Amino acid sequence: MLAPNKGQKHMAEQIDDGQKGYGASDIKVLEGLEAVRKRPAMYIGSTDGRGLHHLVYEVVDNSVDEALAGYCTRVDVVLTKDNSIRVIDNGRGIPTDIHPTQGIGTVELVMTVLHAGGKFGEGGYKVSAGLHGVGVSCVNALSSLLQVTVYRDGKEFYQTFHRGVPQGPGVFRGETDKQGTTIEFLPDSEIFTESVYNFDTLSARLRELAFLNKGLTVTIRDEREDERYHEFFFPGGISAFVEYMDANKKPLFEKPVHFERETQGLPLEIAFRYNDGYTESMFSFVNNVNTVDGGTHVVGFKSALTRAINNKAKELLGKAKKNDVELTGEDMREGLVAVISVKLHEPQFEGQTKHKLGNGEVKGIVETAAFELLTTFLEENPAVARKIVDKVYNAAVAREAARKARQLARRKSVLEGGGLPGKLADCSSRKPEECELYLVEGDSAGGSAKQGRDRNFQAILPLKGKILNVEKARMDKILANEEISTMAQAIGCGLGESDPEDGGGFRFEKLRYHKIIIMTDADVDGSHIQTLLLTFFCRYMRPLIDNGVLYLAQPPLYKIKAGKIEKYAFSEEEKEAILAEVGADRKGLYMQRYKGLGEMNPEQLAVTTMNPATRILKKVTMEDAVEADLIFTMLMGDEVEPRRKFIEENAHLVGELDV
Repeated sequence: MLAPNKGQKHMAEQIDDGQKGYGASDIKVLEGLEAVRKRPAMYIGSTDGRGLHHLVYEVVDNSVDEALAGYCTRVDVVLTKDNSIRVIDNGRGIPTDIHPTQGIGTVELVMTVLHAGGKFGEGGYKVSAGLHGVGVSCVNALSSLLQVTVYRDGKEFYQTFHRGVPQGPGVFRGETDKQGTTIEFLPDSEIFTESVYNFDTLSARLRELAFLNKGLTVTIRDEREDERYHEFFFPGGISAFVEYMDANKKPLFEKPVHFERETQGLPLEIAFRYNDGYTESMFSFVNNVNTVDGGTHVVGFKSALTRAINNKAKELLGKAKKNDVELTGEDMREGLVAVISVKLHEPQFEGQTKHKLGNGEVKGIVETAAFELLTTFLEENPAVARKIVDKVYNAAVAREAARKARQLARRKSVLEGGGLPGKLADCSSRKPEECELYLVEGDSAGGSAKQGRDRNFQAILPLKGKILNVEKARMDKILANEEISTMAQAIGCGLGESDPEDGGGFRFEKLRYHKIIIMTDADVDGSHIQTLLLTFFCRYMRPLIDNGVLYLAQPPLYKIKAGKIEKYAFSEEEKEAILAEVGADRKGLYMQRYKGLGEMNPEQLAVTTMNPATRILKKVTMEDAVEADLIFTMLMGDEVEPRRKFIEENAHLVGELDV
């Protein structure tokens, strides 16, 4: 070791003086699965409901990897009565012999050692979702009990674990004619803030896997209460996926376009179709994992789509019409419903939760292959090509009108001497992380909210009537709507994709408030306005939802007064509990049903709905983007029949129409 010079010695002495009590003994090494239990969010994203469900995905992904390898045709998921999860597959089964280099059973190795699995060498799996080898061992570490049963080579093998620690060696329990692996685990209540699984959330993910693996049957059964059961099997694969997502829309042509090709060792599958709507729905997958933030495979497909349609547009539109407007990638994707699926031997995801693909070489491979396939398809299907080009041209014309409207709006606001709408009652703080914006239904409630707010951090924007249904309108009409324009101005982020010409487009970093709170009346009209606003935010300000910025206020349904007792009920159940507490037949009992925010005075509105210490806020999240897209299209789209069917099937669930 080199001796330190004088300057180095002096620096070392200074550091020691400033860090007394901090030495080598303070450096802790977390062994094995201890690191997972200490910092679970690093491995599964969070310890709330999202992380809880992620445990199931990790186990199921291993079963689907067996399907990808050609050895599994069925995966069954069971929610048991004690809220544990059982995942059963008919794959090859985890090897049960002693590992040749580690000296312990292979099942125990897979379950207790990070980065141990069949995903690293050449012999186990050609492609897989669980490439890091930490999935099932993380599940084991974060489970109070995990049981593994392996059916392999005519024998049944069994082993149990408690918070990642083996409860004795694995044992053979006799002969069997079954094959596969069954894993049952109970998430650890010491780790997770939520412990109850949501059937619909799990079902949505399993439905995706069945679409992506057309030879695979996937089932989910809920044994807890109502014995719900879903079975998914889609011979049409991702083409059926596109038809499913497009079910409530009017397609431009009958069958989805479907491509499948392997290029440079990369299997690529694409299915898409256009509808007469205005929003884009694109879902991407790598080795069956939903890359919700896209990645290089999505960039490659978008580039190929833009080039291929642009080339066809030059041929079909003619110079005069083509020169009217410039066609952009945004125009190419209006009304597009697409699924992109690639399989990689060594995918590089950004983070363990695999939300974005980072492999640089994939962009070029996908772009080249998709461009060739798209060009051939457009040449061989002139009628479909004409419909697509006409759709894209009309989108470009509308986008240009929207750009001019945006520029006009900006000039107008500058002439008026400010960038904020006049009816916004802004807060005094200029730190977005401290600020809240209430979007309030009606001027009357807006007036009460302005009086009841904390002016330091709460801003109020009253909304007059029902905003435009953006599901049925293009951007030029949306920008022309006064209420939407006012909201966008107040929030500060802009709308739509970025426009290099006028600086338009959505920019999350310009957000002026880190809580956007929708506050509407607790009646049918209020619910309708809430739905219109949620449709707008989902379609044109989606990052507000993805970043957990959008909330729903929860005004009380009832005010109950008995003598000096005054309480508010936010649900029918809470009302009944309060009445039971004070005595439903008590003399002097007074109960008021609030149907409008304007029925409360500023003090009441503040204490029930706006004061952070006493209010209830519901954060708007999107667990299943496919289902959310379907619901918004069904409720707010042009097609009446799906909406009528929904009402007929669910009308019996409505207890009190004004709630």
